[in-house]
Amino acid sequence: MKTSICFGKSARSERGGILIGAVLVVFTLAAIAASVFGVSAARNREANRVGAETRALYLADAGLSEALLTVAQHMREGKPVPASIGSIDAPIVTRKGSFWCDITENVDGSFAVVSQARAGTSDCALEARIQEFGAGVFDHAIFAGNSDNDPTYTLKLSGVGTEADSVSGDIYSGNDVDIQDDAYVKGDIAAVGTITGAAGSEGESRTIPDIAAMAYETNHDVDVAASFAASQSWKSDALGGSAYQVPETDPAHIFRKNPDDRPSETSSTTKDDYFLEDPYEKVSNYSSAYGGYVHTVSLAGVNGEPGKGGNEVVYFIDGNVWVHNKSWLRMQFNRGSDPTKVTFIVKGNVYFSDDVTTFDPSSDGVAFVAIKDDKEQDSGNIYLGDPRFGTVEMLNTFLYAENDFIDYNLDAKGSKDVTITGTMTAGNRVAIERDFVTSGGSTVHSQLTVDYDDRISTGALEMPGISGSFGGSGDTYGIVLWREVALQ
Repeated sequence: MKTSICFGKSARSERGGILIGAVLVVFTLAAIAASVFGVSAARNREANRVGAETRALYLADAGLSEALLTVAQHMREGKPVPASIGSIDAPIVTRKGSFWCDITENVDGSFAVVSQARAGTSDCALEARIQEFGAGVFDHAIFAGNSDNDPTYTLKLSGVGTEADSVSGDIYSGNDVDIQDDAYVKGDIAAVGTITGAAGSEGESRTIPDIAAMAYETNHDVDVAASFAASQSWKSDALGGSAYQVPETDPAHIFRKNPDDRPSETSSTTKDDYFLEDPYEKVSNYSSAYGGYVHTVSLAGVNGEPGKGGNEVVYFIDGNVWVHNKSWLRMQFNRGSDPTKVTFIVKGNVYFSDDVTTFDPSSDGVAFVAIKDDKEQDSGNIYLGDPRFGTVEMLNTFLYAENDFIDYNLDAKGSKDVTITGTMTAGNRVAIERDFVTSGGSTVHSQLTVDYDDRISTGALEMPGISGSFGGSGDTYGIVLWREVALQ
């Protein structure tokens, strides 16, 4: 007898439902796997892209170094410098990619270099100028380029006895030099015009930096004016009066804008005035011949971590910058574990009324670059001196004014000697007059002392935004003012 087993309609439906569910599970798992694979692949592609871009940058940098060595070698041997190193069709090939360079000699004896590189699908191009050491502004203690070509300009140093000006380092004038009285220069003196009162080289010309080519409006880390426009608030502070401030997490927090307790100083300026004073740090006593207080400024890097490293940064300020406070007389840059390397690019004027120092002068570096604003006649200048007493004494900084250095009440009776450890350089004039006549009729001179800091020139210190040489690897030549450009 046969036994038949029959499945009813409900059983067949149940079996079909289980099969459909299993298929859906398989498809779902497959979709998840595909999604995970896609994300992983995208991340790998992004990592590869970033890696290729970095390799291209390094290769372009290597091209600049190769151009530096080529220029130095050919100039040393008296041979014509080649117009190129490799080409786009026949590049210099390395394990990481390839590069090629175009070299053009400028009328001033420097060389323009464009180094282009390719790594995978990524490209990079760097533009730089190669020039001989001793020819740039950061190779001098005092540099006055006389960009206005004023035939009457004279770089003058003077003073008697303990009031005599003293310069340790080379000086240059785009016109004349006059060393009077007991003023002393320990270094080479060069000038386009006549040198009086000391031995030196006349009829020599030096290169003035092309500030416009640096495009600082876009080549910077922190735009101070933009930060204030985005998050400023009006607050009172023990540093003096009320002013616009930004949160401590913003790298621009080291400035206070347009404080209302210093109207006599700022009433004549047409641009916003940014005072370099940190409302989130302390003011404390310090030992000085005239007494006073020191104010600490803690930099915040682009990562927004105040005082915890990230101290290699370029600030761009569309306005005036002041180091001037009624409560303290000296400012010091504090830091975390990393050396401070900060450059302030000021599209306006810089006013120094108080001292500027660093935590470790052997490894830290602070630079102020005043650049011209085409809309403001009074711009691109660095002013030295207190509007009231002329009390500035010490600046541990690299200073460059696209226009002039100008004294600001340094000839007042309250003025003291000024010591600059770094550079005092200008595209146009160094115009510091420091003599004043007392009530008794005698003449007193406020001494100027400039002690040259050669770390930028030798490559021992690479400052952001104002690069010097690449460690002197090109013998007597160096690379200055490099920037990234579009591939040509």
